Amino acid sequence: MEHPENDEHYKGLKVNKGVSAVPNVNPYLKKRLPRKEYTPSEFVEGILQGNITILSQAVTLVESSKQEHLQLAQEIIEKCLPHAGNSVRIGITGVPGAGKSTSIDAFGMYLLGKGRKLAVLAIDPSSERSKGSILGDKTRMEELSREKNAFIRPSPAAGSLGGVARKTRETIILCEAAGFDTVFVETVGVGQSETAVHSMVDFFLLIQLAGTGDELQGIKRGIMEMADGIIINKADGDNLEKARLAASQFRNALHLFPPAESGWAPKVLTYSGYYKLGIREIWDMIGEFTAYTKDSGYFHHKRNEQSKYWMYESINEALRNAFYNHPAVVAVREETERQVLSSEISSFVAAKRMLDSFLGEKRPG
Repeated sequence: MEHPENDEHYKGLKVNKGVSAVPNVNPYLKKRLPRKEYTPSEFVEGILQGNITILSQAVTLVESSKQEHLQLAQEIIEKCLPHAGNSVRIGITGVPGAGKSTSIDAFGMYLLGKGRKLAVLAIDPSSERSKGSILGDKTRMEELSREKNAFIRPSPAAGSLGGVARKTRETIILCEAAGFDTVFVETVGVGQSETAVHSMVDFFLLIQLAGTGDELQGIKRGIMEMADGIIINKADGDNLEKARLAASQFRNALHLFPPAESGWAPKVLTYSGYYKLGIREIWDMIGEFTAYTKDSGYFHHKRNEQSKYWMYESINEALRNAFYNHPAVVAVREETERQVLSSEISSFVAAKRMLDSFLGEKRPG
């Protein structure tokens, strides 16, 4: 269509014709080849050979909510179990901004320099609204993400915390079978996830900052009691004295807590993740803890207790899912909720009604 601006009344003005719309898909783009489907035995063989691609696909199966993927993942995990358990599992937590990812990058590079193989499992915060996750841990572990002997796997924390934690525990088994002798589990921050992570690791490390006001105020007592070691980050430059003072405060606070079941007295160290100062001392502390608990038998006792704990957690999660998806419960749930909200019945009567709906067909008479 000719532009009206090109009429002779508009001398000196010339508008050229536009170009036709171009396709938004590259015509030279080849169709993506379908991913190869592996049998459980092929998965296990690839994992035992240390094939990172196959390991990643197996972890994706573990994280999937599809029933067919769940069955395949369980078969893979069962075959990998005899080859697992030969690593040191370390949980890492701390307040947001404490430098967890930077510290893991520094710790990891130190361990790789010692000839170790490291797997980092990071539970990434998920939006409660969109359920989306940034999954940006790899971008904050610049050096580690380029190393062939390091495997970094961020997992979204969307859904039930117990479900995420169970999948992380199963991922640990796959990583150990793939030959990783050190496993870091990074939590989303100070909150409920700490208890779940504590129940799947050998050593629980708390990272704290100095110079942010009352040092002990921002840490919950329960997390302090769980910690096997506390490290004060950013102990460099003008912040060095503040870090030492914070370490002294934490040491005094730890004396007020009852002795740990392991018999280990938690240590408080200062370091700088950015300048990589004090890294060796931290790993020496973890090595000392591991040797101490293995000598006393507590190391293997704790792992056995953790296995039992996750057995019951898996039962609880399965029962919860079975309850809420049961047709009889689904049928009465909306009306029961309405009656509770309008104060027609109490919460306890409502709960009993829904439980009766779930258990009704199983009860005699």
